[in-house]
Amino acid sequence: MKKNTLILLVVSIVIAVAVFYTLTATESPEDYIEKIEAERERQFKFIRFNIESPLTETQKREFKALSFYPIDPTYRVKARMIPVENKKVREVPLTDGSREKYIEHSYAEFELGGNVNRLLLLQSLDEADKRNFFLAFADQTSAGETYGGGRYINARQDGKNSITIDFNLAYNPYCAYNPEYACPLPPKENLLPIPILAGEKNYEK
Repeated sequence: MKKNTLILLVVSIVIAVAVFYTLTATESPEDYIEKIEAERERQFKFIRFNIESPLTETQKREFKALSFYPIDPTYRVKARMIPVENKKVREVPLTDGSREKYIEHSYAEFELGGNVNRLLLLQSLDEADKRNFFLAFADQTSAGETYGGGRYINARQDGKNSITIDFNLAYNPYCAYNPEYACPLPPKENLLPIPILAGEKNYEK
C-alpha cells in the first residue's frame, strides 16, 4: 500500500470515529428529560429525608412533593462568557441582613424570550474547581409562582468561553422553606425582565 494511500485511510478512520462519537455522545430528548427528572427526585429525597434538610421534623412529616414547571429544553441555553474587567470581591447581601463574599467572575450572555440577556456569574472564595459558578437570579415569576427571593443554579463552564445555563435545574434557596436560614439575594445585574417558566416553583407550606 502506498504511503499516501495509507495516510488517507488513517485520516478517514479518524474522521469516521470522530463522527460516530459525536453522534452517539449527543444526548437524546428522552435522556435529557430522564436526567432532569432524576435530579428532581434527588432534590425531593434530600428535602424530605436528609438530616441537613431545611425543613423541620414536623414539616418533613407533612411534606409530599416539590413543585416544578414542566421540563422545557428551550430553557437550557448556551451562553457566552464575558470576563469581568478588574475582577473584585463583592459582598452579597443575605436575607438576614448579613453579607457573604464572592468573586465577580464573568457575565453569561445568551438569547431567551426574544431578548439578549446577561447574568453575573459569581464564584465562592473557597471554590476549588474554577469552572464552577454560583448563579442567583430573579425574574418576572418571582414573588408569584416562584420564590420572591430568587432562585439558584449551579453552573459549570463547558468551553473556553462558554457555559450552559439550564433553568430547568433552577432550585429554591433554603430560606424558601425555612426563614431561619440566611440566603444570598440575586445581585441587581441578575433581575431578568422576562418570566423563566422553568425549574422549581414556590414551596407550598
